[in-house]
Amino acid sequence: MASEANTLLPQFQDPASSLSGPLLDGGGDIDRQHGRRRPNVKEISIGLSGLLIVAISIGLFADTGRHEKPLCRHADAHRAALRSRRGPAMSPVDWKPVSRGKPQGVSEKSNHALAGIRNPIFPWTNNMLTWQRTGFHFQPEKNWMNDPNGPMFYNGYYHIFYQYNPDGPIWGDKIVWGHAASKDMVEWNHLPVAMVADHWYDENGVWSGSATVLPDGQVILLYTGSSNESVQFQNLAYPANLSDPLLIDWVKYPNNPVLGPPPGIKSNDFRDPTTAWKTSAGKWRITIGSKVHRTGLAFVYETEDFKSYQILSGALHAVHGTGMWECVDLFPVAVGSEDGLDSSTNGGGVKHVMKVSLDDDRHDYYAIGTYNEATNAWVPDEPTIDVGIGIRYDYGKFYASKSFYDQNKKRRILWGWVPESDTENVDIMKGWASLQSLPRTLVLDQKTRTNLLQWPVEEIDSLRLDCKEFNRLRVEPGSVIPLAVKSASQADIVAEFEIDKAAMEAAPGSDQEFTCASSGGAAQLGTLGPFGLLVLADHRRIEQTSVHFYISKARDGSLKTSFCTDRSRSSKADDVDKQIYGAFVPVLEGEKLSMRILVDHSIVEGFAQGGRTCITSRVYPTRAIYDDAQVFLFNNATEASLVASVKIWPMRSMSINSNTEDHGNRSPQDDDGSCI
Repeated sequence: MASEANTLLPQFQDPASSLSGPLLDGGGDIDRQHGRRRPNVKEISIGLSGLLIVAISIGLFADTGRHEKPLCRHADAHRAALRSRRGPAMSPVDWKPVSRGKPQGVSEKSNHALAGIRNPIFPWTNNMLTWQRTGFHFQPEKNWMNDPNGPMFYNGYYHIFYQYNPDGPIWGDKIVWGHAASKDMVEWNHLPVAMVADHWYDENGVWSGSATVLPDGQVILLYTGSSNESVQFQNLAYPANLSDPLLIDWVKYPNNPVLGPPPGIKSNDFRDPTTAWKTSAGKWRITIGSKVHRTGLAFVYETEDFKSYQILSGALHAVHGTGMWECVDLFPVAVGSEDGLDSSTNGGGVKHVMKVSLDDDRHDYYAIGTYNEATNAWVPDEPTIDVGIGIRYDYGKFYASKSFYDQNKKRRILWGWVPESDTENVDIMKGWASLQSLPRTLVLDQKTRTNLLQWPVEEIDSLRLDCKEFNRLRVEPGSVIPLAVKSASQADIVAEFEIDKAAMEAAPGSDQEFTCASSGGAAQLGTLGPFGLLVLADHRRIEQTSVHFYISKARDGSLKTSFCTDRSRSSKADDVDKQIYGAFVPVLEGEKLSMRILVDHSIVEGFAQGGRTCITSRVYPTRAIYDDAQVFLFNNATEASLVASVKIWPMRSMSINSNTEDHGNRSPQDDDGSCI
């Protein structure tokens, strides 16, 4: 993009506003009755010029109150009581496929994979739907949840905010910020709603945003509000009482909004401000996602006080054909170290990750590159795997993710929204929809230097109970081996595989390209795969979810490994999405094939090769539930045998409390989770 374009994009701020002083100072000439600022003639002229120049410069890319707190229902004892409830089939409710979110100016929230289904096909029961609720994933007690917002560590507590509809289990037009806090990201306290849609600039929704903890201890929230005229404005909020470690009460800056769409950008294409980073000159910068025609891009703004902003010339980055960029993230990673880095870190031994959530396909993409503070530009190391066209965080259900620097343990942590894969009417029956992924650490893969390694935070291991180990099992071609565990509705599974080297060398090569999505899943027979684990499988394997590897060999003898999750037989129900997920995973010389699978009722999170490739799936079995959920080891390769070692830990449920008491110290467990 030409630098002149953004030079002419005026900031949404009264030029007379001060660049210093406390957060409660400042102002701006805004027409609050009609939800917009009153522009003067000069600004209109500049705006029209800006629109023209933006169009030309990007033409190179372009084709033509407080709500009631939910109650706790996550304790193991209560779950046992729910499990015993065997009710009759629930009555269906009328449901027509409705587009939710897209007409209002955000990503689609409805499940279009099932848009043709008008009524429930399967007779769901209370017993089945009760089982779907998770044991150790974060979710509110009831209703709809989507994007994680403003995660941070402050004064001894981890905080997560999230997009929440207090009125029901579907996305609504009055989205608020739910809030929870924890000392360990395992035992959570539900807190009162942090912000509601109560001003003209966020009347249609308090949408996504980020938190920044300043060196002096101040906490800044920047978020997108959808105004009474559906214009996307950026707004400022901060704690009412910094001495409260739970940060229960929040105050919106009285002179919001602090930013509006620049000229040349549509009113609904400007959202999701990032965590701020500090420059070498002592100023703060944020980036905000947008698009021009089909080119996705991110603008950068500079501020000294988070009230007044100057847009910087040029875009931070832009990629043609990727569409609207949501929930942009920019953060540093260490080269040669697994330590996390504060968002303001730059210089030698540092790479910068850029991540975007694509509105078009609702996937999260990232790339490794270099951020130049002087030129205000991020450049990918490998343009062929640029953001939006290359590597994804996750190849299943995972979107609108947000990372933060945990200064408590010097690590970077990632949260992601995991939507449902069923129909809205079933969500209405069960009264809730959506999960947050397990929090994951993020580090640069020091071997490939093109990948991040994602891994569940170490605190999740504290939920492990007695381990059962299956060491060096030989699995012949065509074999399926049951792994005797009492129940695997909640389990942490780690497996390693050694495939017969002679068979790999003797296998013929092929020009045919393998992809998980177009394959026959676990049932497809190949020379060197598939092989892996069947989870959430009943004893007859009428229902099963496969997490497996498939090795393909080219004519030149090179090997390519795919990591897949096959949901095609995950449920007897027809009103759930069962597509097969997967992607290529780099396997380097001398590495064993390894996977970790976290099973938690209706969610399965898979991590291959230490987290180089990840797949999150939602599954809805009708038979393989409660104690009927089992695990099997399988090998559907036709020529290669393998040796597998598997460890399985049943997982206890975490607790989510609907009060502000201190639940940071858990009761000691009888089992330490070690394998025997």
